[in-house]
Amino acid sequence: MSSEAMNTASVPQQPALLLLPRIRVQNANAISSPMTWGFPAMTAFLGMMTALERRLGREAGIAFRSVGVVCNAFEAQVTTAGYTRAFHLTRNPVLADGSTAGIVEEGRVHLELTLVFDVLLRTDKLGEAQRQTLVDLVVHTLAGMRLAGGSVMPAPHMARARRVKPTLELEAEGDANKSNQFRQLMRRCLPGFALVSRDDLLRQRLEAMQVGNPGASTLDAWLDLSRWNHHAVPGADTTEGSPCDWQTDARPGWTVPIPVGYAALSALHPAGTVANARDVHTPFRFVETIWSMGQWVSPHRLKTLDDLVWYAGTEGDESDVYRCCNNYAPETMADTAIA
Repeated sequence: MSSEAMNTASVPQQPALLLLPRIRVQNANAISSPMTWGFPAMTAFLGMMTALERRLGREAGIAFRSVGVVCNAFEAQVTTAGYTRAFHLTRNPVLADGSTAGIVEEGRVHLELTLVFDVLLRTDKLGEAQRQTLVDLVVHTLAGMRLAGGSVMPAPHMARARRVKPTLELEAEGDANKSNQFRQLMRRCLPGFALVSRDDLLRQRLEAMQVGNPGASTLDAWLDLSRWNHHAVPGADTTEGSPCDWQTDARPGWTVPIPVGYAALSALHPAGTVANARDVHTPFRFVETIWSMGQWVSPHRLKTLDDLVWYAGTEGDESDVYRCCNNYAPETMADTAIA
């Protein structure tokens, strides 16, 4: 065999779908950005995917391309009193002089997640036995990692027998077979909700607001989509001084504001030139969070793998925007009528 053929065989080439169901995560980070709280940011899951691939190493014969996240359970560690919620905070030890140490607010949440990875397999990993061995390796490696700042916990003993097993399936050939395979995969993620991107809602709301207010900005549209909006309408009694009725604007599904990446604030500094940087061997750049809109969708409503998975992308001439991308295509009125 030639060296070129050997190099080609050693590179993962065969598309496959890796399902890791019902992963329990304790004390994950619930404050994902300076302006939002709740479910961890997608940057945490893409970072975990990269860390998992590095831990497995090249000898594992698997390359990760994108990840889809389905939330099966969500338990925020908060105290609720009416409309006010307060995080459960840890009590730090007192200082050497006996004074109370400052408290840095940390939001925590317990999660149960199902992760779906779009991966590439090496040709010597295509057999059923080889794939099962690889799945066991991935599960074992993930159990020793942190996910969104939380600890991956083992499944309860009573639930191990009836829980869905992790699988690694080769991607089917043909559009019809791929659709059927994906539909069966999504059934195994139920009950739960998948987080998808709705950048289109942000653009539509901005265009609608600029009709009456040409000075409206993207921030105005984002804030408008992030809250419940109420407005007064005339009541049944139209006489002067009669009370009006209050109506709440309808929302296009279960939409939420989410952080989707980072935008550059400075030029790319050479490695080792910025003091106190975490890694002195990697170029450094100051960034700030960027936000968009997301939507929680039941997995059985997704049509293709592209609707589910997120991947890392860059934008701009100098790649000054680093963001998580998702190609979810919402159903049109025609699609709903056909269904």
